[in-house]
Amino acid sequence: MKLQEYEAAGIFEEYGIPVAKGYIIKDPEEIKEVDRPIVLKSQVTVGKRGKSGGILFAENREEAVEKAKKLLGMDIQGLEVKELLVVEKAEIINEYYVGVVMDRESGRATLIMTSEGGVNIEELASKSPEKIAKKRIDPLIGIQPYDALYLAEKIGLEGKEKKEMVKIATKLYKAFEDHDSELAEINPVVSTPDGLLAIDAVFNIDNNALYRQKFDRKESQTVTEREKLADGYDLAYVDLDGDIGIIGSGAGLVMATLDAVAEYGGAASCFLDLGGGAGTEDMLHALEIIGMKEGVRSMYLNIFGGITQCDKIAQGIIDFEPKIPTVVRMLGTNEEKAKQMLKEAGYETVDDMEEGAMKAVEIRE
Repeated sequence: MKLQEYEAAGIFEEYGIPVAKGYIIKDPEEIKEVDRPIVLKSQVTVGKRGKSGGILFAENREEAVEKAKKLLGMDIQGLEVKELLVVEKAEIINEYYVGVVMDRESGRATLIMTSEGGVNIEELASKSPEKIAKKRIDPLIGIQPYDALYLAEKIGLEGKEKKEMVKIATKLYKAFEDHDSELAEINPVVSTPDGLLAIDAVFNIDNNALYRQKFDRKESQTVTEREKLADGYDLAYVDLDGDIGIIGSGAGLVMATLDAVAEYGGAASCFLDLGGGAGTEDMLHALEIIGMKEGVRSMYLNIFGGITQCDKIAQGIIDFEPKIPTVVRMLGTNEEKAKQMLKEAGYETVDDMEEGAMKAVEIRE
């Protein structure tokens, strides 16, 4: 479950992380008097809000009200803006990144830092991996100050900033652990004349742990029309920020596919898990949902046929006739029959997951 920025910031503040002070509005007239520049931030659970025009600045209340009118009701990647976070504009000297993510290979949480804050971390990892410092955390020991200190020094922090970053990182990890999180990040953490400050907040909670967390999915999560449709079809779908549609059979396989695509410089537009035992109709629904999203330039279908039969999935692909360049990998039950069906219909298949990921990146229109 993806939390809204203000919800994530609330958690960070509870753990002692310095966050930008602000408040939520649903109506432009709720904006308070302004005595310094402010930022109006659309509250939607997708990235790149700034590039979509979802973050605006104002110097006074009159200007803020007019800009709030433009933002409220705006569509950002399929989500309607219903709330704005109003915060004071920070006096930024430098920008950094700190985050905690689950490393799927090791099954451990990984602390990440870089001095290149305020940019897309996936793109940075692809183009300049040497600028990113990582440390896997032993779950039996938990995070230690020296773990964060090692990374802070590695990205070039010194003096007061180094000490403050160590505190922020250890508190962020604690919040991550306590809330069964899959992702907790601050991008960016900025240095100001008064010290480090979190001016953004991202926090995702594992859906399987929602029963023991206080957040109500219906109240706190905004979903796109595609996500609502997928839920109705009993498909696991999450919108992402890239341009390669990913469909797989099994959450682990889909996640591995996302990682493989990222290794070749690509980025997924979605996570779509057909689940076990999927058939022709499920594949038709999956392709329908991906086709609804603008900006998808290629698709990678990675299917393992255990209880899922590859030939039924192949029939769904053939019946739908996707117009987006598509790469298909199939392995398992009725694999050879499925490959022959796809070949006769003009589709190329691959056997290796890495090869498929590379092709999905290459064939983007």
